[in-house]
Amino acid sequence: MSRHRTLDAYILGTWVRIFFLTALGFPLISILISITDDLRKLLNNGLGWGQILLSYVYTVPENMYQVMPAAVLFATVFTIGNMGRHSEVTAAKAGGISFHRLALPTFVAGLLATGLAGVVGELSPGATAKSIKLQEGEQRAPAKLRYNFVYRADEGWTYTVHALDLTNRSLRQAIFERPGAGRDYPGLAVSADSATFLDSLGSWRLWHGTSRIVVDGRLLGVIDFRSMRLAALKEAPADLLIEPKDPGEMRYAELGRYIRALQRSGNDTNKLEVKQALKLALPGACLIIALFAAPLAVTSARAGTAFGIAVGLGTTVAYLLLIQISEAFGAGGAINPALAAWLPNIFFFGMGVVLLWRVRT
Repeated sequence: MSRHRTLDAYILGTWVRIFFLTALGFPLISILISITDDLRKLLNNGLGWGQILLSYVYTVPENMYQVMPAAVLFATVFTIGNMGRHSEVTAAKAGGISFHRLALPTFVAGLLATGLAGVVGELSPGATAKSIKLQEGEQRAPAKLRYNFVYRADEGWTYTVHALDLTNRSLRQAIFERPGAGRDYPGLAVSADSATFLDSLGSWRLWHGTSRIVVDGRLLGVIDFRSMRLAALKEAPADLLIEPKDPGEMRYAELGRYIRALQRSGNDTNKLEVKQALKLALPGACLIIALFAAPLAVTSARAGTAFGIAVGLGTTVAYLLLIQISEAFGAGGAINPALAAWLPNIFFFGMGVVLLWRVRT
């Protein structure tokens, strides 16, 4: 038992060093390339050197999250591969330790990397948003106007607005719609020439418009009004100015709420559903790639370091290519979005099972 613990500690220590070197090294290279490409634009935006560097520090979590499966791959291939080249795998087998038991620390490390990737993935959207805000600098003044937009509010209400003026806290040519559920809860479609937000009441007052009552697709009544207030219309003007976020700036649950809101309004959400499923599939890939990489490394252990690098880069490119292909199929509706996100993992898991079964223990 003591020799097992010593061997496990040796393997795990080597794996962890290579993992963090890769997980931090790749993002730093990416950041250096980005700084070189964007430096002139950022300086023109009025950013100082300190702000530029800080904005790229905020991109580290997102970059780490993206490369963690590759970091697991490199750590596993080089840890097991180096042991094979130095006959340590053979010595362990001679001592009665099977290959599966020998590789167990890398599988455990892959499982821990899965948890770490999940945590980093949930932290990265907030950091990415801060990076974007910093890099915008003085380029864009706070918006005061917004034209021709749709806003999905709580309780099923949808605002369709021609113009919003934050300074006057007013709307022009607005339509407010709420779907119904039979006669007990009829649908409403309220149109108004203008609306003003009442801070004292926390809702909108509508001016010169028409309210239509709809039940099961049939118009039951029309009411013209000069002035009307609906307590349900409580979104403040500043809330209506919020622009939709990129999926990369949303956490898993936040993206789920955004998808459900779009679905209620009849929008196609396949692409966003794939993005949400990938937020779980990418961390899950860490464990699956560890299962795949360990037997792959030992089958060609004598090929040298160059082979290990080639395997790492080749497998990473193949994994990213599979993600792009399956994501395209999922976004187009050809396959289920969740299945599209997990297909690369399923493929590599199958290959890992075959390689583990064929490797000499």
